Amino acid sequence: MDDFLRFRSHFPLLQQYTYLNTAAWGLLHDGILEWRQEHDLDYLVGGSQMKIGALSLLEDTREHLGRFFNCPAQRISLVPNFSLGMNLLLEGLAKDSRVLTLQGDYPSLTWPFQSRGFSIREVPCGEGLEHRILEALSESPAEVLAVSLVQWVDGVLISPDFLKKVKARFPDLIIVADATQYAGAFHLDMEQSGIDVLGASGYKWLLGGNGNGFMLFSEYAQNRFQVLSTGFNAVNADLSKRDDISFSKRFEPGHLDTLNFGSLNYALGLLEALGMDAVDRYNRELSSKVKQALSSRGLLPGYIAEGERHSTIFNIPEPGGRYAHLKTHDIICSPRGGGIRLSFHCYNTENDLDKLLEILKSAP
Repeated sequence: MDDFLRFRSHFPLLQQYTYLNTAAWGLLHDGILEWRQEHDLDYLVGGSQMKIGALSLLEDTREHLGRFFNCPAQRISLVPNFSLGMNLLLEGLAKDSRVLTLQGDYPSLTWPFQSRGFSIREVPCGEGLEHRILEALSESPAEVLAVSLVQWVDGVLISPDFLKKVKARFPDLIIVADATQYAGAFHLDMEQSGIDVLGASGYKWLLGGNGNGFMLFSEYAQNRFQVLSTGFNAVNADLSKRDDISFSKRFEPGHLDTLNFGSLNYALGLLEALGMDAVDRYNRELSSKVKQALSSRGLLPGYIAEGERHSTIFNIPEPGGRYAHLKTHDIICSPRGGGIRLSFHCYNTENDLDKLLEILKSAP
């Protein structure tokens, strides 16, 4: 617990506000701010010499992601954000592919399939979701299952353990997972997950700031997509390699920003210093306490209140004026899906929950 309290002290905003909005943006750690300032000062005085020398940061970040998620570095692509990575990926998917998605899932995951005219079937979210996914795949075969590991509106969690079972049952299925609301909050082992494509932006639970993201691939995925995007960066500025581009580099046609990916690299180190097993355990315990407290006040739907597991994202009703009331009392959260989304991370404490519950007593 002491480690997490010390970690909390590096986020100045938490001294003034109750921050329950990591699902929108993760906070900036003061160590990352210092690193970014030094990076840009070096650029100011060093120009191209500094930038060329700093390119090694990109490979450092790729290798760091590999260790963090247990995925070989050669199967990792660095992308500015998840949305761009998804759009590049789907240009390489066979046009007759049948796709299973979840109703109301994150638009940057589902819209790229829709805009390209794929045959799509949606599974309604809610009670018994995992059972209904299996049922849908059994009734109507699909080539692709595309899901967010954590649903962005209400925080419903689809565990990698479940997806591993799906993969074992349907080995030819391509499982595409958006981990933007999962990675950094919970431990994830790519090699053991059953996931074929895992993508995420780094500015939420990973605390890496904007402008960085990544795509992780299984060996199977590399054989199922024919991605054609290309550019000078994809060949590492070697003109002779135009026709010899690796699968992962197809997602890196242009130059990448060392400031942004260096920030992600630094943030990964911060979470590793805490220990992702410890972060996972802390967040799950906090989630359980939040769920119990909100459920006992009738603020959560039954399928979440009675569910076996959940993320650290919750959505409570907005009867009118409740969000404004929370904002007035320095609780930062987001209106989502007609309700109010509250999200907790490892820099939050039970005191933040107590403050929320106290303010809710006088809210509409």
